[in-house]
Amino acid sequence: MKKFLKILGVVFLVIFALLIILPFAFSGKINSYLENTINENLNAKVSFSDVRLSFIRNFPNAHIAIYDLKVNNLAPFEGETLATAKTIGFTMSIGELFKDLEKEPLVIDRFSIDEALLTLKTDKYGNSNYDITKTDSSAVRSEEPSTLKFSLEDYSINKSAVTYEDEGSQIKLDITELNHSGHGIFSADTSELDTKSDANISLSIEGTNYLSSNPVKLDALIGLDIPNSKYTFKENKGFINQLPIAFNGYVQLLDEGQDVDISFENPESDFKNFLAVIPETYSKNIENVQTTGSFKVKGVIKGLVTDTTIPTLDISIKSDNASFKYPDLPKRVTNITIDTEIKNTTGKTEDTYVAINALNFNIDDDSFRSAATLKNLMDNMQVTAHVDGVLNLAKISQVYPIAMKEKLSGILKANVNTAFDMNAIETNAYERIKNSGTASITNFNYSSADMLHPVKIASANVQFNSGTVTLKNFNATTGESDINATGTIKNLTGFLLSDNTLQGNFNLVSKLIKVNDFMSDENASGTENKGSENLKIPAFLDCTINAQAETVVYDNLNLKDVSGTLTIKDQTATLKDLKSSIFDGALTVSGEVSTQQETPTFKLNLNANSFDLGKSFKGLELLQNIAPIARLFQGKLNSDLNISGNLTQDFSPNLSTVSGNALAELLATKISSTESPLISKLGSSLRFIDFDKLNLKDLKTKVSFADGKVQVKPFEFNYEDIGITVSGSHGFDKTMDYNAVFNVPAKYLGSEVNRLIGKIDTKEANNLSIPVTAHIGGTFSNPDVKTDLSSGISNLTKQLIEIEKQKALNAGKDKVKGMLGNLIGNNQTKSDSLKQEQSKSVQNVLGDLVGSKETTTDSTKTTTTTKETVKNVLGGLLGKKKKAQDTVK
Repeated sequence: MKKFLKILGVVFLVIFALLIILPFAFSGKINSYLENTINENLNAKVSFSDVRLSFIRNFPNAHIAIYDLKVNNLAPFEGETLATAKTIGFTMSIGELFKDLEKEPLVIDRFSIDEALLTLKTDKYGNSNYDITKTDSSAVRSEEPSTLKFSLEDYSINKSAVTYEDEGSQIKLDITELNHSGHGIFSADTSELDTKSDANISLSIEGTNYLSSNPVKLDALIGLDIPNSKYTFKENKGFINQLPIAFNGYVQLLDEGQDVDISFENPESDFKNFLAVIPETYSKNIENVQTTGSFKVKGVIKGLVTDTTIPTLDISIKSDNASFKYPDLPKRVTNITIDTEIKNTTGKTEDTYVAINALNFNIDDDSFRSAATLKNLMDNMQVTAHVDGVLNLAKISQVYPIAMKEKLSGILKANVNTAFDMNAIETNAYERIKNSGTASITNFNYSSADMLHPVKIASANVQFNSGTVTLKNFNATTGESDINATGTIKNLTGFLLSDNTLQGNFNLVSKLIKVNDFMSDENASGTENKGSENLKIPAFLDCTINAQAETVVYDNLNLKDVSGTLTIKDQTATLKDLKSSIFDGALTVSGEVSTQQETPTFKLNLNANSFDLGKSFKGLELLQNIAPIARLFQGKLNSDLNISGNLTQDFSPNLSTVSGNALAELLATKISSTESPLISKLGSSLRFIDFDKLNLKDLKTKVSFADGKVQVKPFEFNYEDIGITVSGSHGFDKTMDYNAVFNVPAKYLGSEVNRLIGKIDTKEANNLSIPVTAHIGGTFSNPDVKTDLSSGISNLTKQLIEIEKQKALNAGKDKVKGMLGNLIGNNQTKSDSLKQEQSKSVQNVLGDLVGSKETTTDSTKTTTTTKETVKNVLGGLLGKKKKAQDTVK
């Protein structure tokens, strides 16, 4: 017995080892089979990471698993992925592995697909990315038997998704969280398939969402008539959200299309079924909701689905004298009437229509009545609608568990008729848009955690006309700000029903607008909202606003008597002739702000007229960076400023990106030197100027700025009879690099130089001046002033020497002239020796004039002495000599 058990154990061990080892022997055959099958049948690029065979997982059957399957399209969808799947598993008899697959098909008993994503697409030219099966005109090839055959008993698709998009008809269908399984026998001519399915479905047609992640369930028993390609729905029950739907009928595949005959209805008629249609996210828990009245959905879909026809439709949704009340809410919605029909009696798509004959309800004494008809749904849809009712917004949260952080209040009244076709909406053919009626809202209050103050609309009245809507009045407040507006909206219907822009012209009047009142609480408090997107000008706006405001407050700026025109289009706000009184002067602004790109930009032209320098410097950060020295000035400023750059998240200029130029004119302006490190340094270095007496009236200068640096073009002004030229640059970081050249008259040079000049009795000496250069570096709070004397010393020395030389030359000329006269006037009979003596005298005089060695030596001494004298005096002028009484006259 022990020997038998030992042998049996060895046999089992050998069998188990074979079950582990044999798959490796078949792996090459399986890979080769898959590659050949794919290449023979598909026009696509197919890849997978691994293929594994197991005899243990589904013993006594074999299991093949394909991992990380990916199917990529070729042209015209090259680069796009048609399908992916984490794993695909096949189960079959072990005997199938020993078949000659070139002669016998491989029979699959079960299969499973996990985490698949199928993306189906038809482009606007009619090409489909799923049409990847190879076509072969060979008759011999078409008669060959298939190398794959299904004899299924079970199959499953788990955690998968399907996306379908038709660019031509603008239909998009998304099926997510798809789980589907079936059990049956496909090998028999007739059998039954028991299926279970659940998924979330989203559907949009021409940009309109009809389903949005709505959960759908279906448990169906389907009769299979394989020879006749007919599939009959027997026992089945589906769910749309929580609404149960029972249906029966069949679908039969024909050469020209499909023959469909299906009827359906909800088994129960309680009005609670209507709430079950609403997604649970919005309807909340409906189990304890009290309802009265009925709700019934019935429909028949019957006919052929071909390239030119659809089945006829007769679907009705009805409810009469219904009501509902949520247990935790105080009020009930009553007198609910729903009467909707979806019909097609011809089988032509253009004859499908939806008639909402009634959609009515009451909340207390407020009644709401509406009706609408939609025709020609698949082409140029035609719409007629009527709304008449009163709605107290405060009561919405008292009858329905709507998720609102803040309470609404206000009375909405509407009596509106409209008729239009979608083509008229899309092309702004206003003559085909027929509107009439009125709508109003009063005492509307809305607050939000994202808003600093509630919005309160005292009244707003709208008149509907053909093609246009007139805003007769709009009175609102938020915080301390008030808004009164009138205007015209051209395409409100197009904006509400399509992707059209909202076009309009408005007139806005206000006594006070505080910009912070319209900002979020987070922005107004100055906290940074990290990770949030920049503010955007709405892309849907295409309007012009003519505004007038008595006061506009922005940050610490108070603008008075503001008026101008604002045009908003293509995410760009354009200002035209915006005028305001500020800083005791007048401001005019034109330009634009754009949020088309990720980073908002601005480009503005500003004209400042008679600005008070002290007030404007304190109020404008931009002026503090462009002209920081303006804080020292007292007086008025005229300026034309052209500026552009990027904006920060709260729409303030990003100074590191700002560039532009400015022309500034100072009126009746003096320097206030109190507590100024720069003026103090200049005063100690340049002792001949009293900056408190400096008058900059009518000074004009041009500046340009970019990359955080301001370039100042040379400008000139006078301090008494001293000419001053200034040029250079500074950075927004307050660093400086300036040169100031002072042309100092000789009378300021002290007694030593004046005594030297006094020896020269010429008019030129009275006009002598020297340039003194001051280089200003460092920062405005910690300046560094260096003076350059070399050019001044050299300049004055040359002037003095030149004047002395000219004086000597003139004296020499007079002397020579007299001597030549004497020579000519003497008797010709004088002796030759006398002539030679006179000639030598003339030669000596001429030698003095042209410069002998002795004369050169004297000149050099004179130059050196003069230069030293000048150097000492200039040192006194610049605060380097103690004899101040001789340096300033």
